[in-house]
Amino acid sequence: MRALYWKEINAFFGNLSGFLILAVFLISLGLIVWVFPDSSVLNYGFADLETLFLFTPYVFTFLIPAITMKMIAEERRSGTWELLRTSPLGTFQIVMAKYLSALTLIIIALLPTLVYYFSIVQLGDPVGNIDHAGFFGSWIGLHLMGAVFAAIGLFCSSWTSFQMVAFIGGVFLSFLLYFGLTALVQLQVMSPLALFLEELSLSFHFESMSRGVIVAENVAYFLSIIILMLGFTMIGIRRK
Repeated sequence: MRALYWKEINAFFGNLSGFLILAVFLISLGLIVWVFPDSSVLNYGFADLETLFLFTPYVFTFLIPAITMKMIAEERRSGTWELLRTSPLGTFQIVMAKYLSALTLIIIALLPTLVYYFSIVQLGDPVGNIDHAGFFGSWIGLHLMGAVFAAIGLFCSSWTSFQMVAFIGGVFLSFLLYFGLTALVQLQVMSPLALFLEELSLSFHFESMSRGVIVAENVAYFLSIIILMLGFTMIGIRRK
């Protein structure tokens, strides 16, 4: 598993596309948080990073499927999947090695955003005038959201041999789980199921964590979706 884990990490950083994906992610967030006048915290006037946590899910919807789309699909297309399946690794070990490598890349992408936190701490009046619990609750929520999107992306990659199909499927399912269910709640025809759909949406639990209180039911929700998607991934691999 360790060898496969490092293989995925090296494959991501072994070409320009990996660095380009991370650069686009960080630059786009930096422009949104600090530069664009409609969303800049400098124009907002409050020591708050709500803008960061408002727009990061939009970027994650495309970033994480781009990371996971080739983890299994490319193996099948290039013909190395048969070699991997005949190695002394079970289906569970293969899936977990690839999933943990995706989580590592997500953590690497999010670590530089701590610079925003320390910048806002210094810009506060007085210094340190920021909702620390709210920030770290939201920041942890971003990691859990990224973990869910990674499981979805890996699931889509396991059911096809085409990277673009895996990418589109990952974007669609991630968008549906975070934005789509919330949009359905706002439709009058869905009112009988409104509460159920709202509690099923990823945004509902992420916003709950952004208040600075980490509740067991929110963490259990994220873990349940991750386990479900990884289970479907292993089913897809065995069916193939």
